This record gives sequence, structure tokens and C-alpha cells, in this order.
Amino acid sequence: MTESPYTMRLSLNVLEHLGINLYSNVPSVLSEVVANSWDADALKVTIAFDKTADRIVIQDNGTGMTETEVNARFLTVGYRRRDKQPGQTAKGRAPMGRKGIGKLSLFSIAECIDVETAQNGEKSAFRMLLSAMRKAIEDDKGMFRPEPRDKSAIDFSHGTRITLSKLKKRQTISTSEGLRKRVARRFSIIGPENDFEIEINGKTITPADRGYLDRIRYLWTYGDQSAINPLCTQVEASEDRTEAVGGRDITLSGWLGTVAESHQLRDDFGENLNRIAIFVRGKMAQEDVLGDFTERGLYATYLIGELHVDDLDKDEGPGGERDEDAATSSRQRIVEDDPRFLEAKKLISTELKHIQNAWAKLRSDEGAKKALEIPAISEWLSGLEPNLRPRARRWLGKINRISVDDPEERRQLWKHSVLAFEFYRWGENLDRLDEIDEANIEGAIELFTELDSLEANLYGQIIRQRVEVIRALRTKVDENALEKVIQRYIFDHLWLLDPSWERVEASEHMETRVEKMFETVNTRLTKEEREGRLDIQYRKAAGKHVIVELKRPDVRVSVYPLAAQIAKYRSAMAKVLEDMKLDNEPIEIVCLLGKPPTEWENPDGRRIVEETLMVQQARYVNYDQLLENASQAYSDYMKHKSAVDRLSKIIREIEEYAGPDA
Repeated sequence: MTESPYTMRLSLNVLEHLGINLYSNVPSVLSEVVANSWDADALKVTIAFDKTADRIVIQDNGTGMTETEVNARFLTVGYRRRDKQPGQTAKGRAPMGRKGIGKLSLFSIAECIDVETAQNGEKSAFRMLLSAMRKAIEDDKGMFRPEPRDKSAIDFSHGTRITLSKLKKRQTISTSEGLRKRVARRFSIIGPENDFEIEINGKTITPADRGYLDRIRYLWTYGDQSAINPLCTQVEASEDRTEAVGGRDITLSGWLGTVAESHQLRDDFGENLNRIAIFVRGKMAQEDVLGDFTERGLYATYLIGELHVDDLDKDEGPGGERDEDAATSSRQRIVEDDPRFLEAKKLISTELKHIQNAWAKLRSDEGAKKALEIPAISEWLSGLEPNLRPRARRWLGKINRISVDDPEERRQLWKHSVLAFEFYRWGENLDRLDEIDEANIEGAIELFTELDSLEANLYGQIIRQRVEVIRALRTKVDENALEKVIQRYIFDHLWLLDPSWERVEASEHMETRVEKMFETVNTRLTKEEREGRLDIQYRKAAGKHVIVELKRPDVRVSVYPLAAQIAKYRSAMAKVLEDMKLDNEPIEIVCLLGKPPTEWENPDGRRIVEETLMVQQARYVNYDQLLENASQAYSDYMKHKSAVDRLSKIIREIEEYAGPDA
């Protein structure tokens, strides 16, 4: 048998980590092949896949390769194109390839790879079979010779065709439309203006195939976005921020936008579009950078964007400008501590803060306008004292920031927002509305969204029920049944601790995880700590993970060991949330004591206790104080029963309103 003219050297470790395990999806792999076609000055790339034939074929009309170039470039793992072929391509393109490992990614989705290439009529064809490659590397100390194939099937004079077969089962392609969207989202150089066309199963990809540009309502642009703007057909407000990011060490271009409803950031194929992609030289370098910013408000759940940071790749090879490669080995992320990336993220962070404020105002103005289209709300607003109307408008606008897609749910939300305003107005506490921000707005009106009858909507039923709970609790306390009653009522009625903790949200899975965590932590408590506890429970309410620590009524503890004890629970809870990728959600710990901590009566003792617990984001509540506060709050509500008739009419008319945008 004639020895193969093709030679490849690599280790099993390189094959496993930079090939088989490099990528997790088909679009990522195909993007590497498309990038190679771009670097080869191809004008067109065609991708054809047939699920029944278990095969993907990618072909371009680029320069192709000679046999010598196949060995020197394609089969050389780690071939550094910038060193051997510095500067731009013959067509003046900025090359995307850099490390020379992208071709190995093909093995992450296929067992068999056939390569056919031609340059000026010189043709080469070979096959790489993963099983044969593994065996050869083991037997021949890293040497693998791809199997030569028949060249007669090559029906082109220049370009490259790669056929992937024996596709791995964990890799799936649903439809050509789904693949077209995913590839379109990975490149910004597709289209006639760049002389680069990608075709999938006979249909050409266009920028519109990204599938989200026509969903954007508010748009912020950086640099010339004339190619994108016409595709954003639903934009109601836009702002050019080019000057705001100019004059920096890092040049930023692209766009950021928000959609009307958060559900629009989930496409028909289940892909999450709530992200900001980073592009370098026209190719996606990192799928999402939004997750790197921890200070995120509600606006971020509506956000999507494509930002280009070409300063992350200035390597032009020998004689040209050189820099460190900012991409990780996986080619799917940017090195986190790269100084240029850190500088870019500072700039992005500043822009996100600007967008947060601008979005809040835009949504508020839109929300107030939409609410006032309902005659009953317009009438209600007109009936308020003149000095209260601006506050009511701001409140209606703030409510609009809550993501509600169904018109009926939106009607209910307007109804509850009116009730919430009246609730705080009756209590002469409208300043609370100004304190409510987008992060806790849903929790703030939680009290009003669980009411399921007109009487309940007007506080009658819910107030009577709660007053009865408080009275029953007071009776049992007086009967010396405090321990059992406190345990049952506190965990069943979290609103006794905080009115916004109306609805328990945690799943059974989450409850089980936390219970196991409690068991683990309890083994680390001292005997005295365990004996002093009545119970400890976990709930999730109003977006918070709440831990309630109950001490026996006759136990008096020092705040310092108490703080140390709850620190163990906070640390363990944080680990649970981190494991479940919920570490951005807040934790609150409530210590319910029969007697105040021993330091309470000391000079400045109250401040010491509160600050010591505050370090752990915890607070202390006394049993008697709990009952008194709850009783006083709900008895005050009963004084306003006289407003029932007036609000009944408003609520009924809101419910009956049939406007298209209610």
C-alpha cells in the first residue's frame, strides 16, 4: 500500500481537549469552518445537511490548498497564520484565524471528516477517521497519516469541500431555519457589502435571519449602523451613543437594544437571546458578556446586543502590530483578565447604567400613556387631588416595567396598581412608592395580586382573614402556647414578618436541597446552640431566599454567637445558590427571639445588635413586637372601609375594559 502523502502530528491530549471536547454545538463548529473560508477569500460558502443521511457538507470557492499547503497549514496543529501570512488577505480582509486549532473542532460533532481541496487545478483529497487517528497516535507516537481519497469526485478548480459524517448523537440539528439563524448570529460580515455569502440548504443567509432585529423597541447605537437600522422595524426610540464612547483606549461599535416584552428574547428554537455578544473581526468571540455584570436591574431582562471590539485582536504578524491573543483556547470566550477586555467592560458598564436610566424613563412614559387609555383609570386620576396626580402618573409608569405579556394579566396589573396607590395613600405613606425600584416592584404589589374577588380586591376579605390570624395568635400566646403556635404561624404566614412576603415561591427541589444543607450545618453547631433552637425553616418569597431562625422563648442569647451561627447558614445557603446558578438572588435571615439579645440593654446596645446582625444581612424580631406590629397595621387598614364603594366602580370598569392594549 502506497504511503499517504498527508501527515499530521498531535497528542491525544490535544485531540481530546482542543478537538473532541472543544465545542458543544454544531453552529460553533461550522463557524470555525466558515471563518477559514473567509480567510481563504471565499465569496460563497454552502452548507448542506441531511439528517437522514447523517452528513453535513461545507464547501467554499476560496483559494483552496495545494498538497504542500494541506500538510503545512491544514494538518499542522497550531499553525499560526499571522506569522506565515501576515497582514490582510489578497482581497483586503482581516483574517479571523489565529491559533490554528479550529479544524480539530470538527471532531466534536463527527467521527469521520473528508477533505477535498483544489488550487489552480491541483487537487487533494483525504479522510480523517477519529478511531484511526486515536490508534495511530498511540502506536506511532503522535504521528497520524490521513487516508488518501479518490480525487476524481472533485468537480471544482479552486476551493475546499469538507464532509462530516458519522455525526455524534449528542449533536443535533433541528431544521435548516434554526441553523441559519444560529450561523447568522455568529457573523457580522455576511452580505453583499462584504462580498461574502453563506447558503444553507439552498437558501442564502441574510442579517435579518438573526431573528431578533425586528423585535427591538428601544435602540442605542455605536458607530455606523446603517446596515442594521433598516432591519429594526419596530424601534420606537433610538439614540446614537458614538460620541459617548469615543476618545477611549478601546474602540467600541455595534448596538444595544431592548425588546417590548421579555418573552421575545426566547426564540422558537429555545435559544436564550437575553445577552450581549462580543464580536472581533466580524466573528462572535464571546456569546454573552451581560452575565459578567452583577449590578443588573429589571431592564437587563429585556436587553440584547452586538458589540464589536476589534482592539482585542491587532495581531498582524511579523512586521505588523502585535498583541497577545485575547481569546481562550476554546475560542468561545475572551480571557477574563486581558487588560483590553477589562477596559472594554468598564466602557460597557457605563453604557448599561445609561441605558438603565433611559429605559426606565421610556417605559414609564409609555406605561402612563397606555394606562390612561383606560377610561376608568383616566377618571380615577382626574379624581385625585392635583398634587397627587403626578405621583400617580409616575407610579403607573413604573408598573409598566413589569413584564406581562397577556392582555388580561396586564388589565389585572393596572387594577392592582390602582389599589396599591390607594393603599399607600390611605396610610399617608406615598413616599414608599418612590422607594420602590424596578428590582422589587413585583414584591411591593404582591399583596394586591393574590386577591380573587371584588371584596378581596378592596381589602375586606384579606384583612379580616389576617386580623383573625393575629387574634388567634394573640389568644394562644396568652394561653402559654407560644412555641407551637409561633412555629406554625410564622412559616405558614410569612407576611407577619414582612407584608411583601405573601406568596411562597420555592420549588420542592429547592426545599429539599436546603433541608439537606440545614442537616449538614446542624452537625457543626454546638450542643448549646442546638438546644436553644425551636426550629429553622427556609422559604422563598418576593424574590428573596428567607431563612427564619426561631429561638425558644425562654432562651436569651448573646448577639455574637448568634451572628456566628447564622453566618454558617448564610455561607451554606450561598453555596447552594451558587451551585444552582442563582447566586445573584438575595438572602435574608430573620432571628425570631422571645427575649432581646443580652447586649440590648447595654449602653448603645441596640445599635451594636442591629449592626452585628446587619453584617450577615439579618435582623432580629421579638415575638411580642411581631404581634403588636401586625395587629396595629391591619387595624389601621380597617379604618378605610368607607372607600369601598368608590373603588368598586373603578375596579369593575377596569375589568370590563376591552381596549386592544389594556
